Order: sequence, then C-alpha cells, then structure tokens
Amino acid sequence: MNQKIYLGIDVGSVSCNVVALSEESRVLAKVYIRTQGDPIQAVKRGLQEIRDQVNEFTVAGVGTTGSGRTLAGILAGADVVKNEITSHALAAVHEVPGVRTVLEIGGQDSKIIILDDGVVVDFAMNTVCAAGTGSFLDQQCGRLGIQIEEFGDLALKSSTKINIAGRCTVFAESDMIHKQQLGAKREDIMRGLCESLVRNYLSNVAKGKNILESIVFQGGVAANKCIKAEFEKALDKKLIIPENFDVMGAIGAALLAREAEVEKSRFKGFDLIETDFQTTAFQCFDCANKCEVIEFKENGAVIARWGDRCNKWSDDPGRQPEK
Repeated sequence: MNQKIYLGIDVGSVSCNVVALSEESRVLAKVYIRTQGDPIQAVKRGLQEIRDQVNEFTVAGVGTTGSGRTLAGILAGADVVKNEITSHALAAVHEVPGVRTVLEIGGQDSKIIILDDGVVVDFAMNTVCAAGTGSFLDQQCGRLGIQIEEFGDLALKSSTKINIAGRCTVFAESDMIHKQQLGAKREDIMRGLCESLVRNYLSNVAKGKNILESIVFQGGVAANKCIKAEFEKALDKKLIIPENFDVMGAIGAALLAREAEVEKSRFKGFDLIETDFQTTAFQCFDCANKCEVIEFKENGAVIARWGDRCNKWSDDPGRQPEK
C-alpha cells in the first residue's frame, strides 16, 4: 500500500536530523547524523536512510529547519522553511499536549520557549557561547576518556559536590583540569559540570522567564540523566522528556509541511542523493555593504544565492558577477 509521508529535516552545526511522519503524524522513521562540517552530505545520507527504512510511500510535503534550513530547503525542494523556535514549539505541543515551557539544548545553542494554550508567547536563545551545549559536553567526554552516552549515568554516581565554573567553556575546562590535579574523582567532576550547565542555562537563557509546568526537556542533551536531575533539583519541578526528544526540530518541520497542505510537493525526489551540489562564495563590491554572497550550485549551475542585503543576487540567481 502506497502511503503519504511528510519529511522533516533539521540541519544544525553538529547534527542533521531527518524524520518521516505518516498522515496521522506518527513517526515512521528517524535519522540522526553528525554534520561533520558537511551539511550537504549529511542531508543526502539522512534522506537515503529514511528511504531505506520506509516502504511504498509518496512524499506529500517537506519542511526544513535549523541553522542550515535555507541550504537544506533548496537542496531537497522544501515546501516549508521555518525557524527553530516555531518547529520545536509545534513538536513539543504535538508530543506533550498542554506543555507550558520547553527547555531545549542542542549541539551549539540552547533555547527556552514559553507557551500559552499551544501558542508561543515568549522565547530566548543562546547562540553566542557554547558553554553547556552538546558540543562542549562531547569535547569534555573525549578529554575524560568516556563516551557521551555514559556521561549521565557516571555523573549520577557522584557522592561529593564539586563546583565547576560554567559561564565560559575556557573557564569551565580550566576549572575541571584544576580539580583533577587536586585529586577529585571523575564522576564528581562530571556532576559538577552538569550542575554548572544547569546554573548557566537558568541564569542566562532562562533569566526572567516564568517557568511553568508542564515542562518539556528536548534536544540531544536531554539524554543526559544527570542534567535532567539537576534541572529538577534547581527548579523543584518535574521535567518531561518526549520519546523523540533528539529529533524534535525535524518533527516540527514535518508537521509544518503537513499543515501546509500543498497540492504537489516541491520535493526533488530521492535521486538528489546522486546529484552534485556545491557551495561557493564571492564578495559584492557594488556598495559599501560589501556583502559576502553564497552561491548554491546543482551539477555546476547556480540555482540559488543568499547573503546579500539588497536581494539583487538572491532574487536573480542567474545574474553574473562582474569580473
């Protein structure tokens, strides 16, 4: 039986997440792939794995989100391209009806979303500092010689409270090294790092926000049991971690594509996996802005541009730069 599916693609600096939803908005397949500095190949791999997981289907809509949403949208032929706040909020409401607060910590940024009756009424994002994000935790796991999947369980074995400076990645790492040199146990240092992450998040990202239950914790870092425990301790409230916590942005993008109810999807088809896509850039000197214009090429031909403030390049991808 040929079924309709909706694809959601969330491209970030650390990971690329792709999901396939059924017409009933049920997750049929999901893929988590490390971006590794090459979002084009990550999207291709994600789509290939989705194709291999789902049988006999027609793509009825595609949505993209994340910091790489524009690139992914042009590459895949998206029907909807939306920001992370909208996508994560919609996914949280879908997975946990009645949610009032969304805490999201990803690879390179973190955010808080406040909802009232399913509508976003306030939000904040931290995209400047990587302290407390998934990439920082990954880095420290490598230095401590453990797998990121083990982090939470090991940290919960701590029996001694250790304070770790958490307002900056440099200070946090220096403080961790100092504590190690003093003979502190690894699990105590890890627990201290989790506590500092939560403290940093609440005093910066969530500063001034009214955190009301029910509270959903999502993003890759939600897999860390110790960070969940530290949040619950600091807030004196319970956190809900949805089943698909690690791909919520992609779920939200797919839901948005479904809501768009397009007559025919712009999806380019899975043949794009074999297509040669490239990005190049040039600087425009036509005015004082001196914009850096990004070119997106398909099999050598420019199909899209962005980065120009006046839109003369993005509105006319075929325009030729002066030599």
